[in-house]
Amino acid sequence: MIKIIPANKRHFGDHGWLKSYWLFSFSDYHDPANIHHGVLRVFNDDIVEAHQGFGKHPHNNMEIVTIMLKGEISHKDSMGNATTIKTGEVQRMSAGTGIYHSEMNDGDEDLHLYQIWVIPAKQGITPSYEQKSFDPAASKNALLPVVSPTKEGNALFINQDATFYLSDLEKGKNISYSTTAARKVFVYVKTGSISINGEVLQTNDQARISDESALEIVGIENAEFILIDCVAI
Repeated sequence: MIKIIPANKRHFGDHGWLKSYWLFSFSDYHDPANIHHGVLRVFNDDIVEAHQGFGKHPHNNMEIVTIMLKGEISHKDSMGNATTIKTGEVQRMSAGTGIYHSEMNDGDEDLHLYQIWVIPAKQGITPSYEQKSFDPAASKNALLPVVSPTKEGNALFINQDATFYLSDLEKGKNISYSTTAARKVFVYVKTGSISINGEVLQTNDQARISDESALEIVGIENAEFILIDCVAI
């Protein structure tokens, strides 16, 4: 089953300095029918204004992935990390027993990022942090793993059976992807248009896929998208 959720059905929050689309229940948006897809718990598509950001705040027992699409964000945490996450880089934090961190846009232009939370396989682990840049050419007409429990390719480690892929698919090209029907697959289109087993997704549409073992992804237009393949709960 492939459930397409169009862009105009996303929950939008305008907080002045933060413009955010929440794809799952988050903060003051609560929909009991939209809590998670497998272990994928949060997917926020955020625009953060220049010289604004998220002040120091806590997390625990969650896998947190940040994908920088445009601009850069300054990160500080209670583990002692003080880094800048730049366009094209991916950050993974295992909050485990508990961390505090802040994320600030110190630049003069708005930034764009995805922040994604995954329910961990094990709770109470020691917090950890990784950050890495990836060659955009490796995602051309392919699925580039950027987060994986097996560190597939050059991917960052995650404490859960969930793999994140980025793709830059040209018009007319296709990608065949195999999984198992027991797993959950999530696809979110950044730009362009694709089809998955004949179902069409436009920019900012999402697909929540269950009970499918073979996916044929076709570029209707040049398109960039993220695919997350995770265990069900």
